[in-house]
Amino acid sequence: MPTDPSATVPPRHQEPVDVHLLLLRDGLAGPEVLLSRRAGHVYAAGMWHLPSGHLDGPHEDVVTALIREALEETGVSIDPADVRHAVTVHHRSPAGGARIGILFEVRRWSGEPRIMEPAVCDAMDWYPLAELPSPMVAYCRAGLDAYQAGRQFALHFQEPGDPIEFKPTADRLHLVPSADVSPQAPDRQVREFAEQAVGRITGWTDTSWEREGSRVWRARGAEGGEWFVKIHQSDRFHQREVTAYRSWVPALGAAAPRLVAADQELRAIVITAVTGHSLHGAVHPPGEQQQIFRRIGELAAAIHRSLPAQPSDGAPAALGKLERHLDAARAHLATGDEDFVRRITAKADQPADLDLVPTHGDFQLRNLRWDHAAATLYVIDFERSEPGPAIRDFVRLSDAWAGRPDLYEALMAGYGRQLSQAEEEHLAVHQVLDAVSGIQYGIAHGDPELVERGRRTLAQQRATRSGSPIATPEPFR
Repeated sequence: MPTDPSATVPPRHQEPVDVHLLLLRDGLAGPEVLLSRRAGHVYAAGMWHLPSGHLDGPHEDVVTALIREALEETGVSIDPADVRHAVTVHHRSPAGGARIGILFEVRRWSGEPRIMEPAVCDAMDWYPLAELPSPMVAYCRAGLDAYQAGRQFALHFQEPGDPIEFKPTADRLHLVPSADVSPQAPDRQVREFAEQAVGRITGWTDTSWEREGSRVWRARGAEGGEWFVKIHQSDRFHQREVTAYRSWVPALGAAAPRLVAADQELRAIVITAVTGHSLHGAVHPPGEQQQIFRRIGELAAAIHRSLPAQPSDGAPAALGKLERHLDAARAHLATGDEDFVRRITAKADQPADLDLVPTHGDFQLRNLRWDHAAATLYVIDFERSEPGPAIRDFVRLSDAWAGRPDLYEALMAGYGRQLSQAEEEHLAVHQVLDAVSGIQYGIAHGDPELVERGRRTLAQQRATRSGSPIATPEPFR
């Protein structure tokens, strides 16, 4: 008996196509979406869902179907010109049936939404996209999460035994990047690492600092909450920051982020988000400035006293790079700068050695965030943290109090003591070394702000040691 060839050929996919209405309006807490609660003898009764339906007959197109279903279920009339494609979801239910759902965004319509089919819908209401109700059909939630993540295509293949309603523990959403959009999200391995730590992430914003080789993203969770995900530019920076978070940073309490997860191979970390705005370029009234600087001093003290001090290990490591940095910076130095630098650094071994304590390593205004409403200061970015003399953390901060003795006094009041003579002398050495290093780095990387800051520091130091007043710009107002 001849074999039927069709018996060995797997059946072709014949998924039904659904259309889903993403009716949006502006609310007090952000965009709100219209949802209906399924009722009666229907799939997922008792769960919230977008107004939706199937195509009617073999010749109805998806836009026509959406407009028809919207009128039948909600009573609103929609012009085809106001329909926008939002997301397409290829979905498989827990029972094994696959389907394709297309979500269309509509922001303009006529009529007031109301329940039109009470036999299959017992409630209808508006909900903020950031506060979706429960229980919700997992398929619908997947489409809304993909929409909020800015993706236009998603897979949601559920497994046998998965709940019909959305549960974070059985989330099957996979976001597919668009070819014509450059997503802000990191690559797949980093996304998976972050989601293993905090759950599904539906929003990524690249917040990387343009000067650095590190990459930083703000991540928004599907269930609320925000974190930062950071990829370090080198193993050394990664190890420094992770070590800081696991040793002395907890001594800062709520004034610093908390380490959630770290991956050495990816050089990646996930940390909690803090509020406020960077002090870099910020403008505040004089009284608030003094309050901020006092708090900066308190944070510096907390850093330096978080672990027992250790004996000094010798002169600043930057001294070994001085000649190379001077060669690169020489063309941008003012007359007499090089002689001044050599005179100051030649005395590096004369002051008494300073004990080594935990230091931030890049303690400056851009790594300090001020929340005005809560009157709270946060310190961030510990990738340059390492043991060093305490004055290391005042080097880059000193530019912010130049010409403002009131800010310096507030800082020292918060710190709990004045700098010793030996610390003042060490600070001068570190300041000129950092200035020359900043000039050469700014030249090499096309950063005129760093070059100018280095030149300004040298001018301020020369004026201080000659006793001459100098007019300096006020970077922190």
